[in-house]
Amino acid sequence: MRDATDARPGPEARFKAFLAEGRFMLQRSRSTGRHVFYPRGAVPGTGETDLEWVPASGEGTVYSITVNRTREGAYNLALVDLAEGPRMLSRIEGAETVPIGTRVTARIATIDGAPAIVFAVASQGAA
Repeated sequence: MRDATDARPGPEARFKAFLAEGRFMLQRSRSTGRHVFYPRGAVPGTGETDLEWVPASGEGTVYSITVNRTREGAYNLALVDLAEGPRMLSRIEGAETVPIGTRVTARIATIDGAPAIVFAVASQGAA
């Protein structure tokens, strides 16, 4: 438990502060190079606590996607495998659904008044 005099923000608060600054950051273990998401105090499985914040590439691949339909409209929820390794839950903007394996690119959007990571289908480079 943190002491009330400890003013350092926890990992989730730091992640949200980075988003508010317009930066998508991930944690990475200094000793293993392994990236982790969701923000935490130790690497899952090993307990390493040498986590540092590094910029995310913003690239990913759709692992799974589902479409929820309500009276207000449809929206998707997608699991995206980030290029750095971790998997995160988000949404794919600009499409109701996409095939599994679709390459996507992250951006920071405002959802319910707070910054959040969303994805869009990655543009295909000229051949």
